Amino acid sequence: MRKRPVVEVEFIASRGQRVPKAFVKRAVVAILTELRKPLRLSGKAKKALGGAESLQLVFVTKSEIAKLNREYRGKAYATDVLSFAPTEPGSLGELVFSLDVLKRQAKEHDMKFQDELGYMVLHGVLHLLGYDHEVSVAGAKRMFRLQDKVFDAVRRRW
Repeated sequence: MRKRPVVEVEFIASRGQRVPKAFVKRAVVAILTELRKPLRLSGKAKKALGGAESLQLVFVTKSEIAKLNREYRGKAYATDVLSFAPTEPGSLGELVFSLDVLKRQAKEHDMKFQDELGYMVLHGVLHLLGYDHEVSVAGAKRMFRLQDKVFDAVRRRW
């Protein structure tokens, strides 16, 4: 049996953003490994994941993500993660994070920062695979059920 290639994780960070790269790489590998298990994903999502060779992760300031959120989603606030569909063959897409927002959310959710970051990496990956919680109640239930199941399975691996 041929082993699937590991997705290459590319990092881009705004000035002053200290990204825990080793942790994020471990989290991505754990998440993608878990998502590749049988019965985890829809057919469309399996196809997208199967062809993925790279994933770009961008870390920006709170004000930068607020600007992007306003520009691309029409929402006037700093969000935690934005997902952008792939523009090149072999790419899973691009996730843009605000570490400041994630740190605040970790405190609000009474979680370790790494768990919050990992949870949002998973959240973003699911968006890139076609899952969406903002379109319908059924879609939200499906996405969050899968997200929580995968998170529970992988959080011990990082």
